[in-house]
Amino acid sequence: MRVLVVSATPSEIAPIVAQLRPASERRSNPTAYSRAGHDVDVLITGVGMVAAAAWCSRTLAVTPYDVALNFGLCGSFDPALAPGSVVHVTSDRIAELGAEDDDTFLTIQQLNLLGDDEYPFRGGRLVNTAPPESASLGALPAVDGITVNTVHGSGRSIATVMRRFAPQVESMEGAAFMYACLIHGLAFAQVRAVSNVVEKRNRDAWRVADAISTLHVAALSILDDL
Repeated sequence: MRVLVVSATPSEIAPIVAQLRPASERRSNPTAYSRAGHDVDVLITGVGMVAAAAWCSRTLAVTPYDVALNFGLCGSFDPALAPGSVVHVTSDRIAELGAEDDDTFLTIQQLNLLGDDEYPFRGGRLVNTAPPESASLGALPAVDGITVNTVHGSGRSIATVMRRFAPQVESMEGAAFMYACLIHGLAFAQVRAVSNVVEKRNRDAWRVADAISTLHVAALSILDDL
């Protein structure tokens, strides 16, 4: 099986990559490894949905894969998802895609620029209806996410996005990864570990190292299940 592993930054998946076997001495993007009998290419996209969309689309257009896995961190709006939790984001939305109408936000669908169920959207969201078969993946909580250019860090903006979309987690790349996989007809999963509660910005409360540690365990288990 040929697997594409996607991450925004090297640090998020460094412990995972350390457990893969290099398949070549040549460093490239993506870089070739192997694990559990699979060919595993690791793609580092850089931060943000533009970079993620561009690198994912370029890579998927050049090389055929059986499965794509996005491993990364996220912030949690859901009190049940504490830092260190690992989740499977099965639906995602580009939260800022739309227009302001005075104090009202209009989604791209409400502007009639895109239909609610216009491919690859379902009800205005990007939805993963057929993730890879993996017992480890199936054991993770399935959550709804949003993808943003600006992570939330004020009480007012958090209350607003909760009222609009009621997301459970947020990232800066997830929807771009899902969009690329959907238009390429590829089985995929977006798996994230919670690094922080989404609240008034409080960097001291973040648990990045803990999140990377739990993501590492979950990711290797999923790879070994495929």
